[in-house]
Amino acid sequence: MNYYNEIKNELVNNEVYKKVKDYSKNRSDLNTYYNVGRLLNDAGKKYGESVINRYSEKLMCELNKKYTERTLRRMRQFYILFSNQKWSTLSTQLSWSHYSEFLPLQNINEINYYIKITEEQNLSVRDLRNKIKNKEYERLDDKTKEKLIKKEENKITDFVKNPIIVKNRYDYKNISEKILKQLILEDLDDFLKELGDGFSYIEKEYKIKIGNRYNYIDLLLFNYKYNSFVVVELKVTELKKEHIGQIQIYMNYIDKNIKGMSHDKTIGIIICKHDNEFVMEYSSDERIFETTYAVN
Repeated sequence: MNYYNEIKNELVNNEVYKKVKDYSKNRSDLNTYYNVGRLLNDAGKKYGESVINRYSEKLMCELNKKYTERTLRRMRQFYILFSNQKWSTLSTQLSWSHYSEFLPLQNINEINYYIKITEEQNLSVRDLRNKIKNKEYERLDDKTKEKLIKKEENKITDFVKNPIIVKNRYDYKNISEKILKQLILEDLDDFLKELGDGFSYIEKEYKIKIGNRYNYIDLLLFNYKYNSFVVVELKVTELKKEHIGQIQIYMNYIDKNIKGMSHDKTIGIIICKHDNEFVMEYSSDERIFETTYAVN
């Protein structure tokens, strides 16, 4: 087999196809680069690693400067990474640039997670890169990762990250609850994404009356995907028993006075501190999810 001619034909046909059928260029790119990666892998086994450099020099001369040695190696890596996957499961909603972000990753379950959320959230390459950089998958609970692998049904709290990343844009040295709330509200969109999918903001310091006293819920949210209110309490200390008791009172109040007949039971999230991070803890009440925060 003349590997070089096969590779050249694949790339030329892809360039022509994309000009004629721009609407399906993602699929064309992925098919082509997968096939080129396979050919490069086979050629390397027969002729050695240096063959990629030689092919790159010829392709850049005869076709296009973009077919650098680095680009060809990424195509081969793309083939190796997905050769054990069903090709039909790869999303053609994602571009080659998206898939290139996955190449440094080794865990196929992690890659599948990022493919899934990129589809669902219509992530740009930049957004995807930020999620990978912030180790979003690694901050998921092990039980959630297992559910994803088994494709089991998820709960509202499954995708709350641990720790939650809170941007400290003013470089505060001492974080009080007031400052933590300020940092969250100033970067609210990213904070809601840290919690997971479907969260929307209702109000800060939501006022409720219990007995003869007024109390204030730090953040009241609603999750439209799971159809339930979400009470969020912020603590700059480690989790204490009284924190769980407090949020249970708030959740019960929302269930009794605010929740509609069609809504599911209210969920509670306690964001607390552990060492120098805001990290996750667990309570006996499965409606309450405790996570910690990391300020960066």
